[in-house]
Amino acid sequence: MTDLKKPVIVWFRQDLRLADNPALQAAAATGAPVLPVYILDDDAPGAWKPGGASRWWLHHSLSSLARDIEQLGGRLIFQQGPAQACLDALIEDTGAGAVFWNRQYEPWARKRDEAIKSALNEAGVKARSFKGSLIVEPWEIATKAGAPYKVFTPFWRSLKAGHTPSEPTARPDALTFHDHQDGCTLEALKLLPTKPDWSGGLKDNWTPGEAAAHGRLGQFLQHGVTEYSDRRNLPAEHGTSKLSPHLHFGEISPRQVWHAVKRSAHAQAEGADTYLSEIAWREFSYNLLYHFPDLPEANFQSKFDGFEWTGQAKDLEAWRRGRTGYPIVDAGMRELWATGWMHNRVRMIVASFLIKDLMIDWREGEAWFWDTLVDADLSSNSASWQWTAGSGADAAPYFRVFNPVGQSEKFDPDGEYLRRWLPELTNLPNKAIHAPWTADQSVLKKAGVHLGETYPEPIVDHGEARKRALAAFEKIKDSA
Repeated sequence: MTDLKKPVIVWFRQDLRLADNPALQAAAATGAPVLPVYILDDDAPGAWKPGGASRWWLHHSLSSLARDIEQLGGRLIFQQGPAQACLDALIEDTGAGAVFWNRQYEPWARKRDEAIKSALNEAGVKARSFKGSLIVEPWEIATKAGAPYKVFTPFWRSLKAGHTPSEPTARPDALTFHDHQDGCTLEALKLLPTKPDWSGGLKDNWTPGEAAAHGRLGQFLQHGVTEYSDRRNLPAEHGTSKLSPHLHFGEISPRQVWHAVKRSAHAQAEGADTYLSEIAWREFSYNLLYHFPDLPEANFQSKFDGFEWTGQAKDLEAWRRGRTGYPIVDAGMRELWATGWMHNRVRMIVASFLIKDLMIDWREGEAWFWDTLVDADLSSNSASWQWTAGSGADAAPYFRVFNPVGQSEKFDPDGEYLRRWLPELTNLPNKAIHAPWTADQSVLKKAGVHLGETYPEPIVDHGEARKRALAAFEKIKDSA
């Protein structure tokens, strides 16, 4: 039993909210004073420490959380360094008798947290972890044979049938806080970009924080969920919820989203079930990462270890900068650079183009997304890149090669999305904007488009690139 005189440290991580926060709820229930703490630990993640866009989001999310805690009469303590050392120092300074946190599932986080829990318990400090980021724990769901799911559809069926999430809990009305004045400032964490500050587009497009997450969910349920099944594939429209960064940083929980959808006036619409299946894909990705912790670095299907990646560094750079000559690819990559986000349909298109048209290792794309996405999530990022590569669990077959022109014509027929992000192509007619190199010179001239000058020539021929990719796959498809 927790000593009511000793404070309980609540260690915030990817759960930057007050409502439906099991660790915070349990700490409050002890009756002991609560000490809320955030530790920027860049050592434990190694190569997977937050990228630039994620760090921008994290700063503003922490600022929002700190204000919310202040409104309740407390103070969010900021620390920087190895988590165990920071916690040990806090315990020594405050006499804390317990540390509570919500679980993370990244391999490095599990290793770190297990070591910390063991050390705390050995030192006589109570350590408890809680389920605050998922609907179902990876060890709570399995096939009839007791194995982890490797195919999404049966995972989704099982989740719906036997793992309906419990009702989310409200934020505490009042908390007793331990008064602790040490720690650094949020600014001292140096999460924001400087020299140069490239975050203008992020500021214009996003408002991090718990209140903003619920506001975005409310807008989606009011205006977007009924037509989600159709509109989610149209990048020019506001057809998705854009909740992914809020979910990643835990400003809103998946069970809050689940029950809000189920309680909404549109709960029976096809779009509602389709949307919840996307929440389940997030769960499936975490399930894969938990059971297969090398997913971010290693091919899930070992036969791809022998795949010959022959792509060129200059092509990778053209892809990163949105200069490939394929408008739908370039629009997506420029949207990513400007806003820290990319429409999901376009993510699939640009990923397929990098892997199969340019023959560049999927891990290069994964790393770029990690640094530039505000919703960069190790499980979803690695599972989705491997899905597109054909090397992952329940993957798209490698021979499924997205045609960037066909995809553009199908999902952005009027070129609205292309014109939004490629202003140099604004005056091209719809017929020409998806593949400018096929247009008559007179059409290009009238639109002010000079291929190779104002807009690049295609860096590869898609037809030839497709043949090359399939030939490379033929060499490995029958291997173990």
